[in-house]
Amino acid sequence: MSDARLLAAEVVESHVRAFFMGHTVEVVDYDLGPERREIVPDLRVLVVEPGPRSDSWAYVTAGCWASMEKHSHGLEFVMTAHVRDQRFIDLMAMIAYYHGGGHRLDLEHSMPIGNPWVPGSNCDHLLISLPYLHGPDLEHCPLPGGHARILWTLPVTTAEIEFRRRHGHEALEKLFDEAEIIPTDPFRASVA
Repeated sequence: MSDARLLAAEVVESHVRAFFMGHTVEVVDYDLGPERREIVPDLRVLVVEPGPRSDSWAYVTAGCWASMEKHSHGLEFVMTAHVRDQRFIDLMAMIAYYHGGGHRLDLEHSMPIGNPWVPGSNCDHLLISLPYLHGPDLEHCPLPGGHARILWTLPVTTAEIEFRRRHGHEALEKLFDEAEIIPTDPFRASVA
């Protein structure tokens, strides 16, 4: 691991630990395997238990920034879920690989996940959004000479993605607000 990559991953981890003070944070070093390792070679997934700041689990990448930064600015991703499950750690690794493998995710982008978020869920895509559940204090992570932005990966349905394509991202977020969705509920009804 290069010094810059190591420093960036450590700063992101420190930022997440400070934000989730009072929560237990587990660091999972994730090896994408020999064919994919070069894309995000230093990937970690930070698994944050429920605690005083949030009653949900949070999964945060650390290592995307170092793989895809431009002019010392880059992204990391957070997902919130109702339980601790290896599938969410694997999904965060998938997001990191998708982002670093040429798809360069950003705010208001989406990606298919190929199957339901959890068995029986209608959510089969991820929408990249502002981290509304955690706010700008988690979103903005200063790095030496740069900045990491931590964006939310919200599980959504195919119908919601199609609605967003026709009506725009803001219109979809308005539907989420009106329906008062619980974003960690894998069995929530589609709003579109």
